Amino acid sequence: MSASNRFAGRRAVVTGGGAGIGRAVAARLAAEGATVCLWDMDKAALTAAAAEMGAKETCQVDVADPEAVDAAMASSAAAMGGLDILVCSAGITGPNTTVSDYPVEAWRRVMDVNLNGLFYCNRAAVPVMQRGGYGRIVNVASIAGKEGNPNASAYSASKAGVIGLTKSLGKELAGTEIRVNCVTPAAVRTAIFEQMTQQHIDFMLSKIPLGRFGTIDEVAALICWLASEEASFSTGAVFDVSGGRATY
Repeated sequence: MSASNRFAGRRAVVTGGGAGIGRAVAARLAAEGATVCLWDMDKAALTAAAAEMGAKETCQVDVADPEAVDAAMASSAAAMGGLDILVCSAGITGPNTTVSDYPVEAWRRVMDVNLNGLFYCNRAAVPVMQRGGYGRIVNVASIAGKEGNPNASAYSASKAGVIGLTKSLGKELAGTEIRVNCVTPAAVRTAIFEQMTQQHIDFMLSKIPLGRFGTIDEVAALICWLASEEASFSTGAVFDVSGGRATY
């Protein structure tokens, strides 16, 4: 199957689809034939991204709100006539500070968006995919979820949770045609860097043997393979895209 029609007839929801990795993934899915619905908090980013790639629908949704997620999933599935692909890319970093100084409300917000929100999205997608007899779920975790970055405890813990959830759901659905995997990028220069201190950015770069940050397109390429029919024998798995940082 040629790259130009790899996702022909497939229907996808991409969270965090207004910018960064989510936007790149959505654009690639659309370019390769998928019908795409974009979810994001940023209305202006959603509008611009949708116009760029001809998205079927946009949903301004806070993934940390389970009722909003359920409503968005019902709307997107109805607009597309089903759901084949879910890519969960929405996320925040939270502050860069020590555990002893970490604000409780900031901790809760990071968990609500990065872990609880991803759970709500996965949970809402599964019944729709089961009705269609096929699915690909790709969750965006982080190398921080495997190694634990200092001064980023909430982010690291939330992404470790994403890895655990992915493994559990992948096993639960192993008897179906739904595959569930996650990717664990090292740092990629996106707008999320604006939420980090320069000291933390420098620390992350120092840990990457290739000596550079990853690119959005490099991560999108891996995600899109996992979202394709070709990724048929991988589920509950964790795929590194770390520039050599990952050692296990």
